[in-house]
Amino acid sequence: MFELQLSRSRQAGQTLVDQIVQAIAGELSHGTYPAGTPLPSVRRFAKTHALSAYTVVEAYQRLASMNLITSKPGSGYVVAEKEPTTAPAPTWNAPALNAAWLLSDVFADQSVPIKAGCGWIPNDWVDESGMQHAMRSVSRLPGARLGGYGHPYGLTSLRDHIAGSLRRYALPVDVSNILLTHGATQALDLVVRTLCKPGDTVLVEDPCYCNLLEILKVAAVRVVSVERTTDGVDIDALESAVLEHHPRVMFVNTVLQNPSGSSLSVSAAFRLLQVADRYGLWVVEDDISRELAPPGLPCLAAMEGLHHVVYVSGFSKTISPVMRVGYIAAHRDLLAQLALTKMAIGLTSSEVTERAVANVLVEGHYDRHITFLKDRLRVAHERTSRAMNEAGLEIFHQPRAGLFLWAKLPIAPEASLSVATEALRHGIWLAPGSYFRPQETSSSWFRFNAATSDAPALWDFLRALPAQIRNAASARA
Repeated sequence: MFELQLSRSRQAGQTLVDQIVQAIAGELSHGTYPAGTPLPSVRRFAKTHALSAYTVVEAYQRLASMNLITSKPGSGYVVAEKEPTTAPAPTWNAPALNAAWLLSDVFADQSVPIKAGCGWIPNDWVDESGMQHAMRSVSRLPGARLGGYGHPYGLTSLRDHIAGSLRRYALPVDVSNILLTHGATQALDLVVRTLCKPGDTVLVEDPCYCNLLEILKVAAVRVVSVERTTDGVDIDALESAVLEHHPRVMFVNTVLQNPSGSSLSVSAAFRLLQVADRYGLWVVEDDISRELAPPGLPCLAAMEGLHHVVYVSGFSKTISPVMRVGYIAAHRDLLAQLALTKMAIGLTSSEVTERAVANVLVEGHYDRHITFLKDRLRVAHERTSRAMNEAGLEIFHQPRAGLFLWAKLPIAPEASLSVATEALRHGIWLAPGSYFRPQETSSSWFRFNAATSDAPALWDFLRALPAQIRNAASARA
């Protein structure tokens, strides 16, 4: 049943999940298998085709979301009943697209097959063997090692490993400068809670990381934005904003920025630090994509020495988003305050997860996996950039690395949410630029994940945007 011809080349145009879904959907469309016909179990299918169980599960879940198969308790998956031809087609009302939806429903919604706007690596790019080895290792720990809440600063061995890795980038750190967190997003939240009070003014980039904007909204701080350029932050606009608004903190994504994909030039980094020093500004450096970046790009924390720079990173872009481990590198005095904030709002972070990440880093061939990711992302960028050019999109910057490309659709800014809603009805998740701007200001720019945008249906949809939308954009120009 289901003879498959799978391409396992890293340069293949489709993921293994895509190929499985396409092959099985094609077989079922012929009516060869009546409703109720059992599919091979996940384990059997995986073994027969030399696949991982995770890959098969994702493929089956996607087929189920297409109403081609269904889960039958005690029997696994079976071919689903076909809808009566005389019955009206079922309708699905897409949710209201805004930053709140991005922060909640999208992470749980498995029904959208093309996640062009998502912020993580595809499931079948994950270092599965390294993660499985790590979880097996953690599962063998004696119960006595897993009792208690763990250290407030996090697992010492992992902190020591992170400090050693950061020293490769010339950061002046040791284990006493590292605080582990529940992902890099919690790290940003801890920094905001510790450095800011309600009513303070902070600077962000425009565009910037969408979750940061929500954190700042909850903290009731005043947000002022500074334009992000292909070389980093517009330094003249930054200094003007500092003089006018007297901010306490600035947040900056140094390399392979989310969402623009741009990186600070050395000169822009140096000038930014000059402005920060001149006016006593804290700088929070979100550096989550450093390991996916080419060598030689500037690091603010290394240049400034952690006096007034707070460094934030984590492993969601390299190991897996499910491994919720982030970290903060900071001066020891500030780190003690951050640890108190961490304990006040959530006690310690998960030592079990931290042990698993430590195992991946030490024993899971992590460096080899990073090389694999960088090579595969480079190819994905080439394909996606070519598709964007053919579809008439304007590309902000072509980093040829990391996850993100920032591209402008030929539409009026106010049409962006309508386009995203229509895309969702076609099984395509787009991320409009309004998600990444303070006050969710309308924008014709969209974030694309190069790793998940190599899908012909995505580019067919964008090329076929309604003529009235394109004409409205032309008229405005």
